[in-house]
Amino acid sequence: MSNLPNCPKCQSEYTYEDGSLFVCPECAHEWTLEAEAANSEDTKVYKDANGNILSDGDTVSVIKDLKVKGSSSVIKIGTRVKNIRLVDGDHDIDCKIDGFGAMKLKSEFVKKI
Repeated sequence: MSNLPNCPKCQSEYTYEDGSLFVCPECAHEWTLEAEAANSEDTKVYKDANGNILSDGDTVSVIKDLKVKGSSSVIKIGTRVKNIRLVDGDHDIDCKIDGFGAMKLKSEFVKKI
């Protein structure tokens, strides 16, 4: 038995080497070991409006007035949000804002303090 990796697309075990590429005869997918290693380490990096990397527990500041959907109130520019939690989805920051309660924000509208 050879120690060739299974196909990352269809998990077929019948892969073969073709030069520096691995090829799957079942789905015709071609890949290299470097590409497979890069795909396995894909972790989403969350960045604020200035390009700083965000992490859980950070304190951020809102950079523009944000309308609250379903309410007539607005989150003002400069509002500090403590202890953020990063989540997957369209709005990638889950937080609690004093006076508003639980909210979801987009990372593009905050800056790290």
